[in-house]
Amino acid sequence: MTSDTDEVIRAEHISKKFGPVEALRDINLHVRKGEILGLIGDNGAGKSTLIKILTGFHQPDSGRLLFEGKESRLKSVIHARSLGIETVFQDLALVPDLPVYLNLHLNKELVHRPLPFLRRAEMKRQARKSLDRIGINIPSVTAEVGALSGGQRQAIAVARSVHSDAKLLLLDEPLAAMGAKEGGQILQLLDRLKQQGDLAIILIAHNYSQVVDVCDRVNLLQHGEITFDKPSKDTSVEELLALVHAEYRLPRTSEG
Repeated sequence: MTSDTDEVIRAEHISKKFGPVEALRDINLHVRKGEILGLIGDNGAGKSTLIKILTGFHQPDSGRLLFEGKESRLKSVIHARSLGIETVFQDLALVPDLPVYLNLHLNKELVHRPLPFLRRAEMKRQARKSLDRIGINIPSVTAEVGALSGGQRQAIAVARSVHSDAKLLLLDEPLAAMGAKEGGQILQLLDRLKQQGDLAIILIAHNYSQVVDVCDRVNLLQHGEITFDKPSKDTSVEELLALVHAEYRLPRTSEG
C-alpha cells in the first residue's frame, strides 16, 4: 500500500509561457515511491517543457512543486540532482570511449588524497555492485561503452542515475529506435527497479502498449494540460489511441 507520505514529487497548477506561446497551462501531476508513471502526448503537447521544469532547467511561471512533501523551488539542474532528481535523455550523455565503470562515475570519480589519482579498483567494484543490484548483465565493467549494444547503453545510463542515489528518475523515450529484444530488456529493468520500491519513475513514451504493460498509471498531456489520469489496469491501448486521436477529428458539417 502507498500513502501521501510516499509521494516523491507533486506538481500543482504549473504553468509556463514562452512569449505568447502557452506551453503549460494548469499541470497537476504526482508520482510515488515504487511507482512508474507513464506520460504520453503528441509532439508539442508540452512534455519536454514539463520535464525541464521537473529537472530545474526551467522555472514555472505559476504553481508549485513539492518534493518529498516539502515545497521546493528547483533553482537549477544541479540543485535538482542534489535532491535526487535524475534524467536519462535520448542521447544518454555517455562517453563512448570510456569504460563502463568510468561512465558510471562520470563527474563523481573517486580519487586518492592528497594526490589526485583515480581509485580505479574501487570504482570497478562499485560499478559491478551497482549493475548486479539492479540485474544488468554487462560481462565486464572495463568494456568501452561504445562497443555495447543500444539496450546495454540505455541500461548503463539508467544504472548511472540509480548509482547516484536517485529518488526520482525521468526517462525520455528510453525505448526509441530499439528492437523488440532490447526494448524488452529495458522494460524488465524498469520492472525490477519498481519492485525494489524506493524509486519513483516518470516514463515518457509513444508506444502505448509498452506504457500499459510497464506503468502503474498513465497521464495524457494535451495542449499543456493533463487531461487523463488513470491506473494502467483500468485503461487500454485502444482507449489511449481514441483519446489522442479524438482531437484531430474534424466535426461534421451540414454539407459533409
